[in-house]
Amino acid sequence: MISPVQKYIISGGPGSGKTTLINGLQQQGYFCSEEISRKMIIQESAKGSFCLPWIDISCFSAKVLREMILSWNQAPADRIVFFDRAIPDIIAYLDVAEVAVPKEYYTALGLYPYHKQVFILPPWEAIYVNDSERWQTFEEAVLLNEAIRKAYIACGFELIDVPKNSLSERIAFILDFI
Repeated sequence: MISPVQKYIISGGPGSGKTTLINGLQQQGYFCSEEISRKMIIQESAKGSFCLPWIDISCFSAKVLREMILSWNQAPADRIVFFDRAIPDIIAYLDVAEVAVPKEYYTALGLYPYHKQVFILPPWEAIYVNDSERWQTFEEAVLLNEAIRKAYIACGFELIDVPKNSLSERIAFILDFI
């Protein structure tokens, strides 16, 4: 089994700079897992599927969970790994949609553990942009961020707030922390 100590999560609401931060860490040689939800939205939209978060969140969440488990299993055992979101994010989105969270999501957290300290990026209106995969308003992104924070805390994680700084300062903050 891969050590959860080396598996860090970077999370936060939509448009908070997670992908930019992950890309920056990857450019510095760190192994990073892309955001599964964004990838799945692109794939499902291209197929004309109804398995999208704004149409059938239960279907979409189940696919994202499977992909997150696959990503966890493919992560190298001998390196620090950064994940752009993780299982508690799915739980938060289901909670916001008022859909019961299947037990398998909590079971998966036990089977595929991450480092207990999670880096969370706050909502940041100055960098917030809508695109084809990010349909939420900034206000909705703020509400999702609160739900994400709540889900991680409920799942036993400690949140480390990443300040609103330049990319290089955010990277330095995380690397100094670990």
